[in-house]
Amino acid sequence: MATIITMPAVVADATEAALQDWLVKIGDTIAAGQPIAEIETEKATVELQAEFPGTVGRLLIRPGTSVGVGEPIAVLVEAGEDEASIDQQIASAGGASHSLAEHPVPEDTEAPTTRRDTRPAAPDATPASSSQAPSEGSRVFGSPLARKLAKELGIELSTLAGSGPNGRILRGDVEAAHTKRAATPESASGSGSGGSIAPSPSAAQHVQGVQNFQDEPLSGMRKAIARRLTESKSTVPHFYVSIDVEMDSLLALRKQINQDMSAQRQKTTVNDLVLKALGGALVDVPAANASWQGDAIRRYSTVDVSVAIATTDGLLTPVVRGLDNLSVSSLGKVMSDYKERAGTGRIRQQELEGGSFSLTNLGMYGAREFSAILNPPQAGILAVGAAEQRPVVRDGELAVATVMSCTLSADHRVVDGAVAAQLLAAFKKRIESPLSILL
Repeated sequence: MATIITMPAVVADATEAALQDWLVKIGDTIAAGQPIAEIETEKATVELQAEFPGTVGRLLIRPGTSVGVGEPIAVLVEAGEDEASIDQQIASAGGASHSLAEHPVPEDTEAPTTRRDTRPAAPDATPASSSQAPSEGSRVFGSPLARKLAKELGIELSTLAGSGPNGRILRGDVEAAHTKRAATPESASGSGSGGSIAPSPSAAQHVQGVQNFQDEPLSGMRKAIARRLTESKSTVPHFYVSIDVEMDSLLALRKQINQDMSAQRQKTTVNDLVLKALGGALVDVPAANASWQGDAIRRYSTVDVSVAIATTDGLLTPVVRGLDNLSVSSLGKVMSDYKERAGTGRIRQQELEGGSFSLTNLGMYGAREFSAILNPPQAGILAVGAAEQRPVVRDGELAVATVMSCTLSADHRVVDGAVAAQLLAAFKKRIESPLSILL
């Protein structure tokens, strides 16, 4: 009997989701658990896995369109089943209300108007032909992940010929163009497909009566950030506690670790050790390892901490799970993987969910100290500034030390002031006695 695959609720309370790309084609035989599609959420790409084995009999949704949660998107068939059995199964699942059930979308046709195209609109735009790159001024059809990757790599989508339906540019097209450009010596000079010509000074001057600004449409990620931060700041009773920690011992330990690991070509960052110290502090002060659940405070037996990673489109906060049990080298591998995938839009939705605490670090930008907005329902977020040399007093004597300022933003419904102070004291102790981080 034919099996209907429906659009899953990839994010809590979601009513619809966008199908970014199919990973299978009609006629493919798939196994249970095999990824068959990429579903786009506000901040991540989720792989949809098949729950049952079978053969792909029909793909109902064209890449780049959004459908309601629970609507049919594909059909798996068994041996001997024909188109009539597929139609019958779709009709039993959705009836006449699903126009795609009776009129599947071939890969070489336009998506039906009953589906909302999630690609950003452009004035006077026309679809690009799959046989050639879009002409100048035409609308460029590309998947969200392809657009993000092209922006990261400095590739103009308008110069590419897409391999997707109706010339839609997919991630593979961008990667192929990047590989080709890297292999072409003259592309480095800016004359290749990814090059650009800087405007002359006169072109950049403001001309009276000419619009000197441009409104940038909000991406799904930016909308999500705006909504979540507004919700947090307006509904969560934040309070803030700051502390200065001396970093010289930790920096010396990092230098020794990296010397010992030089053969593995892996480097431990200051942020890795700071994150590990925060994980240890949450073990020392379990009252802070919690989250707000509305009618209860949830306390955790493991330490799962979100880490802020800046991307060109906004902030991502993947969760490092079991931080208390990770070695420094294992933590470094996890963070390297997260950073690499965050830059190309391949962080998965489940990797952004959960956690009781967050760490955000702006020290690499020279910020001395700052206060962060916490991510509900987490109990708090630790904001870390730059490690810099400052005067300190030791036993009545003036000395110089490398000092880092940290500010804890806490949810007062979960964490009291004394608990917040205890957490920072435990964090300071582990930073200034860094061997405890390795134990």
